[in-house]
Amino acid sequence: MRRPGSWLSARSVAGQVFLLQLVIVLLLVAAASIALVLQVRHDATDEARRRSLAVAETFADSPGVAPALRSTNPTAVLQPRAEEARRESGVDFIVVMDRNGIRYTHPLPDRIGKRFVGNISGPLAGRPLTETVQGTIGEVVQAVVPVTDSRGHVVGLVSSGLTVRKVSGLADRQVPLLLGAAGASLALATGGTALVSRRLRRQTHGLDPADLTRMYEHHDAVLHSVREGVLILDGDGRLLLANDEARRLLELPEYPEGRAVTDLGLEPQTAELLESGQVVTDEVLVAGDRLLAVNIRTTDRDGGPAGSVATLRDSTELRALSGRAEVAQKHLKLLYDASVEIGTTLDVARTAQELAQVAVERFADFVTVDLASPVLRGEEPLAVSGIEMCRVAVRGISDEHPFYPEGTRFSFVSSTPQASGFGSGQAVVEPDLREADGWRAQDPGQTGLVVAYGVRSLVTVPLRARGVLLGMVSFWRMEKRAPFEDDEVSLAEELASHAAVCIDNARRYTREHTMAVTLQHSLLPRALPEQSALDVAYRYLPAESGVGGDWFDVIPLPGARVALVVGDVVGHGLHAAATMGRLRTAVHNFSTLDLPPDEILSHLDDLVTRIDQEEDAAGLEGVEGGGEGITGATCLYAIYDPVTRRCAMARAGHPPPAVVAPDGTVEFPDLPAGPPLGLGGLPFETAEVELAEGSQLALYTDGLIEDRSREIDAGLELLREALAHPGRTPDQTCADVLDAVLPARPADDIALIVARTRVLGADRVAGWDVPCDPAAVAEVRAMVIRKLAEWELEETAFTAELVLSELITNAIRYAAGPIRVQLLRDRNLICEVSDTSSTSPHLRYAATTDEGGRGLFLVAQFAERWGTRYTAEGKVIWAELALP
Repeated sequence: MRRPGSWLSARSVAGQVFLLQLVIVLLLVAAASIALVLQVRHDATDEARRRSLAVAETFADSPGVAPALRSTNPTAVLQPRAEEARRESGVDFIVVMDRNGIRYTHPLPDRIGKRFVGNISGPLAGRPLTETVQGTIGEVVQAVVPVTDSRGHVVGLVSSGLTVRKVSGLADRQVPLLLGAAGASLALATGGTALVSRRLRRQTHGLDPADLTRMYEHHDAVLHSVREGVLILDGDGRLLLANDEARRLLELPEYPEGRAVTDLGLEPQTAELLESGQVVTDEVLVAGDRLLAVNIRTTDRDGGPAGSVATLRDSTELRALSGRAEVAQKHLKLLYDASVEIGTTLDVARTAQELAQVAVERFADFVTVDLASPVLRGEEPLAVSGIEMCRVAVRGISDEHPFYPEGTRFSFVSSTPQASGFGSGQAVVEPDLREADGWRAQDPGQTGLVVAYGVRSLVTVPLRARGVLLGMVSFWRMEKRAPFEDDEVSLAEELASHAAVCIDNARRYTREHTMAVTLQHSLLPRALPEQSALDVAYRYLPAESGVGGDWFDVIPLPGARVALVVGDVVGHGLHAAATMGRLRTAVHNFSTLDLPPDEILSHLDDLVTRIDQEEDAAGLEGVEGGGEGITGATCLYAIYDPVTRRCAMARAGHPPPAVVAPDGTVEFPDLPAGPPLGLGGLPFETAEVELAEGSQLALYTDGLIEDRSREIDAGLELLREALAHPGRTPDQTCADVLDAVLPARPADDIALIVARTRVLGADRVAGWDVPCDPAAVAEVRAMVIRKLAEWELEETAFTAELVLSELITNAIRYAAGPIRVQLLRDRNLICEVSDTSSTSPHLRYAATTDEGGRGLFLVAQFAERWGTRYTAEGKVIWAELALP
């Protein structure tokens, strides 16, 4: 619809008529004004000439004028008379002059005595004269007449006239009337245009001629292009319009417009219905071999013309089109469901089963999926004939079927359609399996059962993804359904194509997952080392989403001590597993230095920083796999000493350990957290706790307590409740903790270690303080021999005496401060000599001429292991001797 006032637009009919009227009125007004001015001026000029001539002649013939001209002072006599006559006659001037044109009178006294402006030759000859000249008072219309005496001689001249300004003023007084008439005409034109425009807008619904033309063209194009017949009839039942579809459906004669419906050769029932003009909705009529759905509506509603409009639809064609559309819609729905339901997991077999399940009933009665055996192992199969296949999915309308069951391994015979499709990569259709001799050659007995069961039609499609042939999917139909047609092959190929990509994704994941699991299992401890300080049990659960970087370790240390380690590398996959292996190896290497936990973590922090730098440099150089870096790593390192029952711990961004007392009380020690490994900048701190014999120490990774559905505090509380049950073995504790705390679907790896403490009793520990005097060595040897005899270890007395003699002698000779000797009876006999010196002895080879330098060499030869560890007070040199 158009906005108000648009009727003045130059594009509308009303606007164009209004502009035309405006131009005509303006032209008429202009012409009338010009004609009026010219006519008024001409008439006024003529009137001015007549008046001027009459006034001049009257004044010239008046008595006393001629005598006055001969008087001595004509001006004195004639000037008053001339001015009085001028005022009474309404002329602008009356001038009396002599024969030479010298003025005796004038309205302007200063002009008297000057020469008259105008032509006086005619009046001097006795002929009056009228003319328009530029006089002393402006442009004037004047008349000049002679003054004669009684003898007829010209004695002077008289001139009378009107200025042109006064003549034009007559016309100016009539122009406003003319303009008023012109304005009234314009107002009438505008009002008429508005009325016409309103009428036109009502009849054309606000459309201008261009819109009407375009609408007509569009309506005409639509009318003759729609697949629905349209008939327009007048009130008398005559056909006014029929589109092309109506002509085709009713087989109308040529040029049917203007003819009565009954004269068009239609079926009597059809002609009667159309002529009736009654309202009809979807009434079915027979027209030849067609079934027409007819709708009729009247046109006289809302003031329209009398008549009716009938629309015709060929329901026969519509039903066929509807059937094809319904089939297409079902196919699209099947493809959509397949895109949603296939590939929900990264399991090869499960994906194949989803393909079979989604196609059963909606596309086929039975579906079988056969994959090359290497695909199940995550490998890439070779596209060669005779490759071993494995049936991974069989689905159908019945659980009982005549096909190979799942898990069957076989090879396609070269004559089968499956072998042909696998070799060519193209789909193969067998419309009738009873006549497919090549297919029956696969297994005559089994294929005979398939045919006997009622299976008749087959379409088999290769599962190809990224150029790799993975297997074959076969769609089977029973004899009750129509066999597969060629146009259904594209749908089967679409299903197979989508499923093949999902299966290949699962295959690639299986390969990478297998590699990562293999790598991870090779890096994790395969068995716990033998030691006497702790009873240890553990659990390791990989995440469902893939292999992660969690690890744990139990490392025996000198002096019957044991180190417990739990760590976590953020992320999943090969990179996380490989990084975990590097960190675990580094922990083992740093543990051989027998450093306190905080220094171990400091060395690990430096290592992680270097690894990150190497990864970043590799990424900048474009090395494949470089630039990933370690996005985060945490670690908890604890050392338990069974002699002192003290446990030293330090952590780097890792969850705190849990300590379970023998009575079941659970505590989380206030252990400084420290930053995660690789961040640097802050030192790590070691905290010590004293553990009662039989206490349990639980170390774990964050995957145990963290979950998307709960807060970490809730996880810690669940862990506390699961640990608060005394009297269980570590293995039972691990099982109970996982049952109570483990998330339903772990998103991260979980490592859990539960260690129950033991104590090396006083009956298995002996110690003596040694004076800094070489003579005291003999006394210490004697006490050692007696203690070994008490322990029934006489067989090791000689070796222990030799080793301790060398270690004590070195301490007395090279160290300072108090010296202490300690024997520990564990799996081995541990001999320890401590002093306050931080200088470590070194093993060396003594020359044949050297008198000393062979002490540590002898210690190394007789001891299973030996070494040095540093303490806050100095160092401890230890040696382990094998027990008999």
